[in-house]
Amino acid sequence: RDLHSFPTRLLSDLFSSCSSCIFASEMAYKNLHEFIEVLEKENELVRIKEYVNPHLEIAEITDRISKSNSGGKALLFENTGFEFPVIMNAYGSEKRICLALGVHDLNDTAKEIENLFHLLSSPKENILDKLKLLPKLGQFASWMPKIIGSRGECQQVVMQNPDITKLPVITCWPKDGGPFVTLPIIHTKDPNNNSRNVGMYRMQIFGPQLTGMHWHKHKVSARHFNEYKKLNRRMPIAVALGGDPVYAYAATAPLPENVDEYMLAGFLRKKKVELVKCISQPDVEVPADADFIIEGYVDPNDELIWEGPFGDHTGYYSLPDWYPRFHITAITHKKNAIYPATIVGIPPQEDAWLGKATERIFLAPIKMTLVPEILDMEMPVEGVFHNLVIAKIQKDYAGQAQKVMNAMWGAGQMMFNKILVVTASSNSIEQEDKENLEITDYESLAKFVFKNLNPSTDIYFSQGPMDVLDHSCSKLGFGGKMCIDGTSKFDEEKDEYFLSLPPDFTDTSSDELKNIFPEIKAINSSLIRKEIPCLIIAVEKNKKDHLRKLHEAICELKIIEGIKMILYVEHTVDANDLPVALWRFCNNLDPRRDHFIGKKQITGNPTQYSACIGFDGTLKTKEFDDFYRDWPNIIIADDKTIKSVDEKWPRLGLGEFIPSPSLKYKSQMYGEEAIASPNPA
Repeated sequence: RDLHSFPTRLLSDLFSSCSSCIFASEMAYKNLHEFIEVLEKENELVRIKEYVNPHLEIAEITDRISKSNSGGKALLFENTGFEFPVIMNAYGSEKRICLALGVHDLNDTAKEIENLFHLLSSPKENILDKLKLLPKLGQFASWMPKIIGSRGECQQVVMQNPDITKLPVITCWPKDGGPFVTLPIIHTKDPNNNSRNVGMYRMQIFGPQLTGMHWHKHKVSARHFNEYKKLNRRMPIAVALGGDPVYAYAATAPLPENVDEYMLAGFLRKKKVELVKCISQPDVEVPADADFIIEGYVDPNDELIWEGPFGDHTGYYSLPDWYPRFHITAITHKKNAIYPATIVGIPPQEDAWLGKATERIFLAPIKMTLVPEILDMEMPVEGVFHNLVIAKIQKDYAGQAQKVMNAMWGAGQMMFNKILVVTASSNSIEQEDKENLEITDYESLAKFVFKNLNPSTDIYFSQGPMDVLDHSCSKLGFGGKMCIDGTSKFDEEKDEYFLSLPPDFTDTSSDELKNIFPEIKAINSSLIRKEIPCLIIAVEKNKKDHLRKLHEAICELKIIEGIKMILYVEHTVDANDLPVALWRFCNNLDPRRDHFIGKKQITGNPTQYSACIGFDGTLKTKEFDDFYRDWPNIIIADDKTIKSVDEKWPRLGLGEFIPSPSLKYKSQMYGEEAIASPNPA
């Protein structure tokens, strides 16, 4: 009531909040064209005027660029043989994902969310504390999506006879089931409460007005579909392509089911998303500034369609399966629309940067609501998001790593995590040491984890829901998990009989192992020289239970004392190419099923023991492993496409020639024939 009585600092806070809101509102892009203009201004875009075929060639060029120079540049293919150009790799670097989300640093958003949590949850003891909230409450309102009455840019052109084959939908890899829409922003609603979900699920093209709808059973859209089944009603769906680049990110974000993805988009762009009703499916709203809208429905009475295979983000083909049919009823687009697409495959790819954004943005909510002791989190690209997660915590008591393990495996999409590494210093270590452990410094991290690891007591195994794309599980969507407790230990957590010895393993030891066991084709002992007691061994399996028996025999040898872990990979894998070996290992491992513990009494000290754990990261078969699911192959381009792109390269304007990344993996195909299950029909 009396402005003159306001403390100067409070007035400053109020005005700075308002001014920051005004400044931030300039971060929203009007449309995809404006984002492309910014990319070009920042020297982050290459326009390709040479004709490039959307069938395999666009993907091959993008694969080469995305694996070069920290993600290379965004690519605008202007000559595709279709009416519309294609934008690829738009999110494929740290700089471009920051530009897409309107931040200088991905951690900025995490800090903003954390500050918001603190502001909302802090005690409000007086009127000044409550007034301090007013600017933020105004910001909340500005983030909420708004339905406008008029048509949007996305409806400037209505295709008279909807035909998705007139769009430059790309075919990514030679064994794909066909062309796939790879950046679809899919809108569905719960028929009971009308709540919206915005997700991203690939769409295989089967005809001018028919695609598959590849939603997994864990996804919200699949639950919506089940509700429509109960009601025996058609499910209206709309698919947006393009618009503000933040929409595609929001569609991939692991939000709680009751949080509207367009509220997250509004928060990120600092401006509400304007939505318009669809033309043929008016119950569904879509972004007014999108480039394309594909409207249609799924009928619960339809027979499912055999969809796939598809070269997926794991670097392997996901196997075909039955999914709902999506019937297209209308296609609209803006004038001068641009078709956005992406490819996934052997990492690194563009999706690694979308994952990095999620890792940074959702660190604050995880910390504030689930794991208050978490200090940092990292998802290495070799782990393809769900396979490997590293968490750094503030450790204050025995068993805290296991508490964190249980909390994280119960948190939304973190339930799909296969390998969790928890690291921290205990409170007996100086605070300075805690701050110096950077989990992005993988070598230092590994040294710290192995120093504090007893392989027989500090690795915990469980089982639960897994990503349905995980081919290593014996049963679809259900498999093993493990947590490696790499924290420094309190006395209560230590086994007094375990002795951690410095390994005495040399190049001569490698030769000795290969002489004793001819099935061993290669040994990577480079980590030993970095004080990381771990070996990577490439093995050619030739009998049932081979790896278990091999590991038991290896652990009996004197030269293995001090080695705490052995990772076994397929004999076709280059064990000395560490990133590739770890990627292949993580994909092919079910930790609960595929581990073996070897214990050995210390020579000359019978009261103490050393331990070495082995993990079987080789491919699994019915013959040798009692594995009855199909096993997919890794994803590589075919020779014809590689040759065609090689010949076009000088005319693409992409600079120095980059050979196909697929050439590196062709030698690894031996013994791993791709399995594409025939259509049971």
